[in-house]
Amino acid sequence: MKKSNKKKVEEFIRVDHAGERGAIKIYEGQLLALNTLCKNDELKKTIEEMKIHEIEHANFFEKEIKKRGIKPTKFLPLWDILGVGLGFGSTILGNKAAMLCTASVEEVIDDHYQNQINELEEDEKELKKKIEKFRKDELHHKNIAYEKGATKIGIYSILDKVIKTGSKIAINISEKI
Repeated sequence: MKKSNKKKVEEFIRVDHAGERGAIKIYEGQLLALNTLCKNDELKKTIEEMKIHEIEHANFFEKEIKKRGIKPTKFLPLWDILGVGLGFGSTILGNKAAMLCTASVEEVIDDHYQNQINELEEDEKELKKKIEKFRKDELHHKNIAYEKGATKIGIYSILDKVIKTGSKIAINISEKI
């Protein structure tokens, strides 16, 4: 049986809200590490700039959740803790790991947003337009991450797989619960 469009859109908004909030938390964890243990003003500036986009995205989905009466995922508190931990942990491993964290998450989000864009119907033009814009922002973040040193060579390939697997699990859970 095919899922109703309304239910599908609710899942999209719920998971995108959680994901954008998660991205903010990852960046907050990275900034915490950069402000305490791993001083790097250039990387800090880059992360602060990317975080601004994530706040814009999260604010949009927060408004959509309220406007449409959608319940956010019950896992938001857990995702917050895991996001800060991932950001902090990847950054104390070094600049390459910090930037790989961004690249890996953004690669998952690129596919995720593209699937949503493909599935959204005509009655959700504005939502589709916003997701298309946000996807472009995320691709820009991924490109910045690679320019700033993200790599999947050697041990980093394992970190990439762990981050991507965790991101996909969080997406699947947040859509439903």
